[in-house]
Amino acid sequence: MRVAPTITLTSEEHDALQRWARGRSTAVRHSQRARMVLLAALGKKNEQIAVELGVTNNTVGRWRTRFAEARITGIEKDAPRSGRRPTRRQQLAELIIEKTTKEKPLDATHWSTRSLSKALGCSRCMVNRVWRAAGLKPHLWRTFKLSNDPHFAEKLVDVVGLYLNPPEHSIVICADEKSQIQALDRTQKSLPMYKGRCGTLTHDYKRNGTTSLFAAIDMVEGKVIGECMSRHRHQEWLKFLNLIDESVQKDLTIHLICDNYGTHKHEKVQRWLKRHPRFQVHFIPTSSSWLNLIERWFRDITDKRIRRGVFKSVPQLIQAIMEYIEQHNGHPKPFVWTAKAEEILEKVQRARAILDNLQSSPTFAFILVSRLALTTFSSEALQNRGHLPVRDNLGFGQAGQVNAEEAVNL
Repeated sequence: MRVAPTITLTSEEHDALQRWARGRSTAVRHSQRARMVLLAALGKKNEQIAVELGVTNNTVGRWRTRFAEARITGIEKDAPRSGRRPTRRQQLAELIIEKTTKEKPLDATHWSTRSLSKALGCSRCMVNRVWRAAGLKPHLWRTFKLSNDPHFAEKLVDVVGLYLNPPEHSIVICADEKSQIQALDRTQKSLPMYKGRCGTLTHDYKRNGTTSLFAAIDMVEGKVIGECMSRHRHQEWLKFLNLIDESVQKDLTIHLICDNYGTHKHEKVQRWLKRHPRFQVHFIPTSSSWLNLIERWFRDITDKRIRRGVFKSVPQLIQAIMEYIEQHNGHPKPFVWTAKAEEILEKVQRARAILDNLQSSPTFAFILVSRLALTTFSSEALQNRGHLPVRDNLGFGQAGQVNAEEAVNL
C-alpha cells in the first residue's frame, strides 16, 4: 500500500507558501499548489485535500510528492513536456518588440495591444504577454532631464556635502520661489464626499489673481521661513534675504542653497551678499531642482493646501499659505537626505552613456529590450508577472531577480 510522504515545513517555506496562497497577483496554479502543501503539512490526507480544494487525488499526490523531493522548486514549475519548442512564437516576440521600440503607428504616438496585434496579424493577448515579459508599457511615459552644467559634479558634491555633513556653528537653508500661484475660485460649490463617492470640484474656475511664495527651509529642524509677494524680481529676493537674516541667530553662518535664477545673481544681490559675509551661497546645477529640498516642501503645500483649495481673492490665498506655514512650524519635520554624491554621479553617468549610445546607435534600446524579452518569454517570467532572472552579461549585478522595467531603465 502506497503511503503519501510526510510534509514538514521550515518557517521560511511556510511564509513563502502563505504568500503564494494569499497573493492576489500569484498565478492560480501556484496558489493552488501552495494550499495543497500547507494542508498536507497539517497532516491531512490526499483525499481530504482533494475534496476541500476541488481537485483529484492524483493531482494532490503529484504535487505533494514533488514538494517532498524538490521542496518549493518542485512546485514552482511544471515538468518538461514532450514535443518540439515553438519557433514562431519566438520570432513573433522579436517582431513585436522591434515595432514597439522602433516604430509608431500612423495615427497615434504609441502602440496599443489591439493596434499592434492588428498590424502584425496576431492576438492582442500575445502582444500583452511579450510586453509584460519585456517590461514594456507604451501607454506610460516619464519626463527627465540630465543637467548640462559643466560644473555639475563640483556643485553636486558641494550641496550633498552640506546635506550629509552640515558644518558646525552654521545653518543650512534651502530657498526658492514658487511663483504665480493662482487664486482659483470654482464656478460652483463642491459636492460633499460620502461612502462610495470622492470629493468633487468643477472642471472650470475663475482666476482672481496671483501671488509668489518665497520660502526657505532649515535642513536640520525643518522650520520654514515664508513670505508672499506680488512680484518676482531681485527686489523681492533682497527683501526675502533680509527676512532670513532677521530670523536666524546672528552668531550662525548661513549656507544658502538656491538655484541659478537670474534674480539670485543680480548685481544688487551680489553687493548685498558682500555686505553680509555670514551668507554663503551655494548654487545647485542647472536643471537640477530635485537637489533643492525646498522643492519637496513646495510639493507638500501644493498637494495639501493649494491644488484643491477654493480662493475668492488673493488675500484669502495668502492667508491660507501663511496658516499652512504656521501649522507646519508648530510640528516641523525635516526632510532627511540619504543619497551620496558618488551614487548620484554613477547614476547620471549611466544615463548619459545610454543617451550617447542611443544617438550613435538607434538600435541600442531595441537590442537591450529584445535580449531581455527573448531570454524570458518562454520561461517562468510570464508566470511571475514580468520578473526576469538577472543575466551577468547584461551587467545588472548579482544573481537573483530584477524587475524588467527597472532593468530597461538602467
